[in-house]
Amino acid sequence: MKRLFPILGVLTAILLSYALYLALVVAPTERTMGDVQRIFYYHVPSAWTAFLLFFINFFASVAYLIKRNPKIDAVAVVSAEVGVVFCTVVLVTGPLWARPVWGIWWTWDIRLTSTLVLWLIYVAYLMLRRFSTSSQTPVLAAALAVFGALDVPLVYFSIWYFRTQHPQPVIGGGGSIDPAMLHVLLINWLAFMCFAFLICWSRYRLEMVRREVEEMQSLESLLELRGAR
Repeated sequence: MKRLFPILGVLTAILLSYALYLALVVAPTERTMGDVQRIFYYHVPSAWTAFLLFFINFFASVAYLIKRNPKIDAVAVVSAEVGVVFCTVVLVTGPLWARPVWGIWWTWDIRLTSTLVLWLIYVAYLMLRRFSTSSQTPVLAAALAVFGALDVPLVYFSIWYFRTQHPQPVIGGGGSIDPAMLHVLLINWLAFMCFAFLICWSRYRLEMVRREVEEMQSLESLLELRGAR
């Protein structure tokens, strides 16, 4: 598996480069917004990737509450960390796109606000994992993750059921998209998912090594304490 990682890394880099070329050169220019609309090819795939990672975190958290398996807990931690990164990209690219189109950086409508709340929930999740030293931290974090996952459907469906300034979804929600743009969008999403997978894979290996080291240190401390007695 370790030999496979560099190969996948090279293939992902090629795919990301190709997706960048499609987004900046090949994709047609949107008639109303012009070239600034090309942020769309990073904003939307980042959001979809973040949602996918948060759902993985949700299922891993539920599984951990049932089985209490440390490996499952590690999957939950890793998916939350990478999900927060992609959600941050969403919150950065959104205002960059909104400023020239809407004339404002931010507006407190339901889609934007619920996305910010989602980001804050998972940042709180990571802070709990980082700074709490209680033995019950994984359980508390899993419960928080289950609660946080409830905000994902709210973010996605908010523009369907609430009046909002955010555009309608381009797939299955009343919006429309040029087939050439849809092709570029899906290629970029595939590239982003491959990149996220590689990050999660690498981070999972580091997380498992970190836990093994902590267990060894705890065991050594226990043995030293018994020896002192």
